[in-house]
Amino acid sequence: MIVVVTGASQGIGQAIAEAFSARDGARIALVSRTRSKLEQTAESCRERGGEPLVVPTDVTDDAAVADMAEAVRDEWGVPDVLVNNAGAFTYAPLDELTLEGFRDQIDVNLTAAFAVTQAFLPAMRARESGHLFFMGSVASIMAYPGNAGYCAAKHGLRGLARVVREETKDEGLRVTTVLPGATDTPTWAGADIPSERFMAPADVARSVVDAYHLSDRTVLEELLLRPQEGDV
Repeated sequence: MIVVVTGASQGIGQAIAEAFSARDGARIALVSRTRSKLEQTAESCRERGGEPLVVPTDVTDDAAVADMAEAVRDEWGVPDVLVNNAGAFTYAPLDELTLEGFRDQIDVNLTAAFAVTQAFLPAMRARESGHLFFMGSVASIMAYPGNAGYCAAKHGLRGLARVVREETKDEGLRVTTVLPGATDTPTWAGADIPSERFMAPADVARSVVDAYHLSDRTVLEELLLRPQEGDV
C-alpha cells in the first residue's frame, strides 16, 4: 500500500502518516518543506511499522511538485492514497489583509492541492483505483472573521474535491473531504485555550484511515469533526 501525505511534518499530516503506518504497514511518502521535521515523522512511522520516503517539497512550486511525484513513482509506483493536507493559516481582518497575503493563502491551501492532485490523478485514473483525501476545515462551510483568505481557500478546496469526486466516481476512485474543527496542532500554539478543548490529531487521522478502509462499494464523501464542546 502506497500513501502520499503532504504537510506531513507535523500536526494532522504527521498523525495520518503514523496511523497508516500502524494499521497497514504502509509505504508513506512524506511531503513538506522542512527535511529535518520530515525525518522525525519518518522515524515515528518506522517505529509503527511503516516504510517512509522523505521527499522535501514546496507544494506551491509547480516544478517541485512534478519532481516529487516523479520521485514517488520511480520509488514505488502509483499511490493508493493521496492526502492533500498541506496548508497554512494567517489571521488578518479585511482591513489588514493585503492582496499578496490573500493570494498566498489561496496558493498554499488550494492551488497546491490542485497541483499535487494533477501530478498523481492521471495514473490513478488509468489504474481505476485510489482514494484522494482533501483536508478542508470547518472554515470550508462557515465564515470566520479575520479569516477571509483562509475561508475562501478552504471553501474552494471543498468545491475542488466535489468536482474531482464527480469526474472520477465512475472510474473506481474515491474522494473524501475532511472538515476538522479546532485540532491540537502548532496552528494554535500560544492560544490561551485549554488543551482539552481541542481535538487530538490522532482522532482526525483515525477517521481518515477508517474512511479508507470502507469497502469499495462505499465512499465517505465528507467527514465533519468538531471538539465535543463545539468550536473554540
